[in-house]
Amino acid sequence: MRLQPCFHCGLDTKKSNITFDEKSFCCNGCKTVYEIFASNDLTCYYDLQSAPGATPKEIEGKYNFLDNDSIVEKLLEFNDDKTQIVTLFIPHIHCSSCIWILENLNKIHSGISSSQVNFGKKTVRVTFNPETYSLKNVVLLLNSIGYEPYISLDDFKTGKEHINRSLIYKLGIAGFAFGNIMFLSFPEYFQVNEFWLDQFKPMFRWLMFAFSLPVVFYSAQDYFISAYKGLRAKILNIDVPIALGIIVLFLRSTYIIMFNLGSGFFDSLAGLVFFLLIGKFFQQKTYSFLSFERDYKSYFPIAITKILEGEETSIQVYEIKKGDRLLIRNEELIPVDGILINGNATIDYSFVTGESETINKYSGDKLYAGGKQTSGMIEMEALKTVEQSYLTQLWSNDVFSKNKEDSFTTVTNSISKWFTLTILIIAFSSSIYWLFVDTSKVMNAFTAVLIIACPCAIALAAPFTFGNVLRIFGKQKFYLKNATVIEQLAAVNTIIFDKTGTITSNKKGTATYEGDMLSSSEETLLKNTLRGSNHPLSRTLYDVLKENNIISLEEFEEHLGQGISAVHKDTSIKIGSAKFVGDLQEHSTLNTAVHISTNETYRGKFIFYNNYRKGLSKLFNKLKNKYELAILSGDNEGEFENLKKLLPAKTKLLFNQKPEDKLEYIKYHQSEGANILMIGDGLNDAGALAQSNVGIAISENVNVFSPACDAILDASKFNQLHNYITVSKKAMKIIEWSFVLSFVYNILGLYFAVTSQLSPVIAAILMPLSSISIVSFTTIATNFMCRNLK
Repeated sequence: MRLQPCFHCGLDTKKSNITFDEKSFCCNGCKTVYEIFASNDLTCYYDLQSAPGATPKEIEGKYNFLDNDSIVEKLLEFNDDKTQIVTLFIPHIHCSSCIWILENLNKIHSGISSSQVNFGKKTVRVTFNPETYSLKNVVLLLNSIGYEPYISLDDFKTGKEHINRSLIYKLGIAGFAFGNIMFLSFPEYFQVNEFWLDQFKPMFRWLMFAFSLPVVFYSAQDYFISAYKGLRAKILNIDVPIALGIIVLFLRSTYIIMFNLGSGFFDSLAGLVFFLLIGKFFQQKTYSFLSFERDYKSYFPIAITKILEGEETSIQVYEIKKGDRLLIRNEELIPVDGILINGNATIDYSFVTGESETINKYSGDKLYAGGKQTSGMIEMEALKTVEQSYLTQLWSNDVFSKNKEDSFTTVTNSISKWFTLTILIIAFSSSIYWLFVDTSKVMNAFTAVLIIACPCAIALAAPFTFGNVLRIFGKQKFYLKNATVIEQLAAVNTIIFDKTGTITSNKKGTATYEGDMLSSSEETLLKNTLRGSNHPLSRTLYDVLKENNIISLEEFEEHLGQGISAVHKDTSIKIGSAKFVGDLQEHSTLNTAVHISTNETYRGKFIFYNNYRKGLSKLFNKLKNKYELAILSGDNEGEFENLKKLLPAKTKLLFNQKPEDKLEYIKYHQSEGANILMIGDGLNDAGALAQSNVGIAISENVNVFSPACDAILDASKFNQLHNYITVSKKAMKIIEWSFVLSFVYNILGLYFAVTSQLSPVIAAILMPLSSISIVSFTTIATNFMCRNLK
């Protein structure tokens, strides 16, 4: 009877003789993992890929340090009474089965509420309930199913990947072997005879064989592993022809020297692997550079209010230092971990945890970055500086994704799928042809075809183009959630603008008061109520009013699209629309107005004079020929005549629009085939921003950050909007041209390979050069087309 490999990990079961459920296992550890999966209805793990698992390790006592609360606190990225979040680096993550099981940990234990895998970084972000399940339990569970996490106690960071230098080692060995094999091949290249012929030729050939062994079995092992896993999963990936070419070269060369028929192709073999690894190393370095540029260097335009000696100043989040005292207004995001100093905090951590339940916090409690204050203003002390990469990670969290498909990724995947099959057919066909015409060219033609043809250049075009555009946009104060936004931005045909705080500027606003004189206590209450709001009109009016004492409000509530209400001692105040404050009179003013009532008695109104953003008319005139334009405003029609003069005639102007009206307007036009770009503020327009194909929040000295938006644009760059959209369209063209160049390269390369005019080592040099040329083309082209952004 033939023994089956281990059902879980694929290793030999000859010595174990362990069976369960009619399946063979190499050890009790693998059997236990299978039992865990089977008892939790998770055996689909084995359907995605056969024997995908790893044998769990014996780790008794290894993670006892996780009983130490101070260590656990440093490892966690979020910690609350009922929710803890940790990101763990899992070296064994390698296939779709790994992703599937790690994202279904909640089915193994109910104490885990969710888990999310980042396949590229080999991390899993686990959310769990500390009342029923500890971090130590999570780590032990992961180990028990064969996914032991790597935890660095040097810096107490679990999400930080251990530096993997294996590619450098493989490249070094391949280069060393290639150089030596070339030297050993020189006598045969130059046809040296006499003494060398009799004494050293056999030894040189076997030395070349010896040098090729570490190249094939160490340096090239990733290609064999990838090809094997692909074939086991019934997928023909790009590494299949490469692995086949390496095997054929090695076996053929070994056969030749064994029977003294020649020196073989060991020089070509070592050169092939060396140049392939150079291409991989170059690609890895470029990806790392783009990732670093995006996470740590890009401008992330979120403003925050810093309190210093009683003065309130607006700063960017990356300027926050440990110990800074920060003012967090209603609906603002907490940008950094800190301690609550003053005020009633009701924090919504849905941005971090995905759970919408709010949590009450009191003076002295710890607050975590990513939470949103939902009940007035609070003051906090920063415990550390801002980690922009953490904010980026939260923003890109799947909880808020819109499931927008990246069509170029789909195209790339489709091409790669059929590419390998086509190349194998061409390789075997050319071999059969040369078998009958000239047998000496069979090997050259077969291996050259397998090596020269490569969809890598096609696969690289989209990520490198998008990555560079993201980086450039970030430096120009236009920050995008991810690469898909570029593709969506290029496809828009309708652009909708909010008015207040979007096409109008908050910085130079002026207002006059009409109504009953307010008492000093009412003025103080008015100023302090406005202090807690982030609405553009609130911020403008707050800046216009004279300084008053800071007081603590007993109640504060912001009513979306209507106004604000607050209570201090025995005085209540309402600020907002005439209807909201209880004024039933007709108002003939043609300007934007904010009405005020105290203790349910109408007192008066502040009339605003709008200051439109610099370059507004010029921007709309650039956009009018290619896009449908509309303005949806929650204000009255007071600015209708002014906007009619400023903007193109075809611009639709709709006033008195509530947040839900804007949302329905976008939904209707999308059903009619419109691809909509919505530009507004991150507070009142959150629903419209989320519904639109692309939602951009304007940032101007206020914290408007919202997970609903796809991009954040600094207000100073508002007049560059047309250029950003144009660059997005050109980026799509660059990718299309990259596809064309890659196809041309492959067709020409295949012609020379099939006709046996190309040796395998030259093919190996040209293959990474094709990738380098595509990356260079996309980088230079994107830099060139972005030269006018300023």
